[in-house]
Amino acid sequence: MRKLVARRAAVKAASAGFAATVLLAPLLGSGVASAQPAAPQQLSADALPAELVTAISRDLGMTPNEYLDRAARAQELRAYAADFRAENPDTFAGAWLTPEGKAVVAVTDAETGRLAAADGYQTHLAPISASGLEGALLQLSQWISTLPREISAPISSIAIDVLNSQIVLSVANSSTGHLLNLPTLIATIKVVITPGGGGEVVNRPMGGDTYITAAKDLHDADLRGVDVCSFGFNSTDAAGNALNISAGHCNPNVDHGTPAAVYVPNVRDIPNSPEVGQFAMSVLGGPGALDYSVIKLNERAVNAGMDQARVRGANGTTLAITGTADPVTGAPVCKTGQSSTFTCGFVSADHVETQLFTAEGISKTIRGFATSACTLGGDSGGAIVSGTLALGITSGSNAAEAPNCTEANTQLAPFGGTATLGVPIRPVLADIEANSGGGLGSGIMVRTNPNAG
Repeated sequence: MRKLVARRAAVKAASAGFAATVLLAPLLGSGVASAQPAAPQQLSADALPAELVTAISRDLGMTPNEYLDRAARAQELRAYAADFRAENPDTFAGAWLTPEGKAVVAVTDAETGRLAAADGYQTHLAPISASGLEGALLQLSQWISTLPREISAPISSIAIDVLNSQIVLSVANSSTGHLLNLPTLIATIKVVITPGGGGEVVNRPMGGDTYITAAKDLHDADLRGVDVCSFGFNSTDAAGNALNISAGHCNPNVDHGTPAAVYVPNVRDIPNSPEVGQFAMSVLGGPGALDYSVIKLNERAVNAGMDQARVRGANGTTLAITGTADPVTGAPVCKTGQSSTFTCGFVSADHVETQLFTAEGISKTIRGFATSACTLGGDSGGAIVSGTLALGITSGSNAAEAPNCTEANTQLAPFGGTATLGVPIRPVLADIEANSGGGLGSGIMVRTNPNAG
C-alpha cells in the first residue's frame, strides 16, 4: 500500500532469490489444496491480453504457450506431491520445478526416490525431511516471537531452503541486523542480509486497477492521508454479491471494525472521487496469518463490470480467471498492480513468514509465498496469477520504495533481485467461507466458469 500522504510503514517481503529454491511442503498437502481439482482449465494463448504477453516475453523469456504449459505442469506437480507426501510422510523432502521446467521430487532415501522416479519424476536426495525442517522453522519462529521489537523488527522473513536443507533468515542491512548473524552458528540456519528500509516514494496512480481509501470521509477537514492500493480478484458469492478480494492491510480501519469506503481516484479532485464500495471483511495476521480484505462493491462498480471474474491490467485490458492454484516453487507467475501493471517472475518460496507492524506498533505474522516478480508501492492487494489461475494477493515487496521496476531490478540485483510476498488465494477463500456465517462471502468464487476449477 502506498500513501498520497504517508501515515504508516510500507510492507516488505523477503528478498528470496530463485537460486535459493525455498519450499514448505504442507502447502502441497493442505486440506484447502486437496479440496480443489488437480488441473483447472486455462485459457488459450490467444486469449491473453497483449500487455500480459509482453510481460511474459520480457520478464520470463517465454512464449504465451510455454507460460501456460509450465503453469499447468506446476499444478500437476502440486497434486502429485500432496499424494506422495501422504504416502511417504517421513521421507518426503519437497517438490519444485527447475528453471528449465523439469519436475523434481526430493526425498531422504534412495528407496523412496525410486518410487518417484518410477512415476517419471526427477529426484533429489536431501539430508532432512520436510517435516524436520518444518520443526526447525517452528522453533525459530517461536524464538523470534520472544525478542524485543527493536531486535525483531529488522527480521524480514524466515523460510525453508529445501535444496540446501536449511532455514533462511532474512534481516535488514543494519547494525541490529548484522548482530543477528549469530544464528549462523546453527548448521540448519542461514542469515541473508537484505536492503535496509527507507522513505516511501509517491507516484501518480495509473490504470483502472487503482483504488483509494481513508479512515475518514474524503471531505473531512481532519483527513491527513489517503491510502492507495490495487484491486485484486473480482468475485461473487452465493447470494450474488459483487466482491473484490484485496489486501487486509489496505483497510485503514482493519483493527477498529469501522467500515471504510473504497473509491476510484479522481486525481484532479481527490475529495470527489466516486465511491465504488466498502470494506466488508478484513484479516491481518491471526490464526491463519493471512492478509486480505473483502470489498463489497456497489452498483457503480457492478455497472463497470467488476462483478466479472477478471483481473484489471494496463490500459484497461482484462484477463479472465478460470480457477485457483497453489504456489509451487519454480512455477511461472504474473501480477498486476496500479504502479507496475503486468510483471512476471517465478515462485521462489512456497512458504514465507514475515512480520508486519501496525500503526499502533502491534506485530502481525503474515504467511505467504515469494515470487521474483517486481512489485512497487501501491501494488498491494493486486492479483497474482499462474497461467490464468488465481494464485494470490500481493501483500508486500522489497521494492516498495523504487520509482519503477527498471531501477528496482538494478538496485536489488546484489541482494538477489526483486521479491514479492503473496498471500495464497485458496486459504483466503476458505477463511472467507469459514467466517461468512452463511452471509456475505458464503460460496465465494473467483472463476468465470464454475466447472473450471
